Amino acid sequence: MPPTRLTAVSDLPADPLVLWSAQGMRPGVRAWRDGDAVVVACPDLSRRHRLAVHGTGGRLLGLVRHALAEVGPEYRPLGDADAVTEVVAAFPEIELLDRFWWMDTSDRTGFRGGASWLGADAVPEVRALLDTEYPGSYARPGGTGIRRWAGVRDEHGALVAAAADAWSAPEVGFLAGVVTAPAARGRGHAAAVCGLVVDTLVARTGRAALMVDSWNDAARTLYTKLGLTARPIAAAAHRSFVDQPLD
Repeated sequence: MPPTRLTAVSDLPADPLVLWSAQGMRPGVRAWRDGDAVVVACPDLSRRHRLAVHGTGGRLLGLVRHALAEVGPEYRPLGDADAVTEVVAAFPEIELLDRFWWMDTSDRTGFRGGASWLGADAVPEVRALLDTEYPGSYARPGGTGIRRWAGVRDEHGALVAAAADAWSAPEVGFLAGVVTAPAARGRGHAAAVCGLVVDTLVARTGRAALMVDSWNDAARTLYTKLGLTARPIAAAAHRSFVDQPLD
């Protein structure tokens, strides 16, 4: 029996990563279910074509095979670490890229700092801060899915910290592009911008989420203090697209 095609967010499991990947089932998103297994293919999400995987075992692997045949090998599996590990083991052409932490919360942080939402005139400052301190950020001013930036300015008016509301879905808001100038670290500025973005996203969508590199203990500690909880996830890609440059 072929897998069931899903067409509405209400058909999806109540998994924040899956709901985020579905992006409100916007045009171009496709999803399938087989029993408890679900796969969601979303184009141009966080600067990649993503294939969110949910479940384990043969049903999940069959869905992945079906989805990739329909959407193409450039879609990258993303999901719980165990599920992605199963996919990598079953598909020799797919390799593990990295392990991350998915972190989310449905509660406001309650943190009150000196952060505020930035206007369009601050875009060059955000870009310059990222270019200097976080050139690898997927969130960039003007990029697809970037809604707006929050920031903190020092006593001289210089932008010293920023974070983006980026690739948010109607059910799950998303935080990305967190950056702080070295001279301003240790003063609570990162907590301030993250607190503002998280609280705004929770108020708007009911949940806020982000992803953290597995090695970044300092960031995970900060987000834990702000009330986000972590789960291990992983990403993989077809070997032909591992070194694909960002759009």
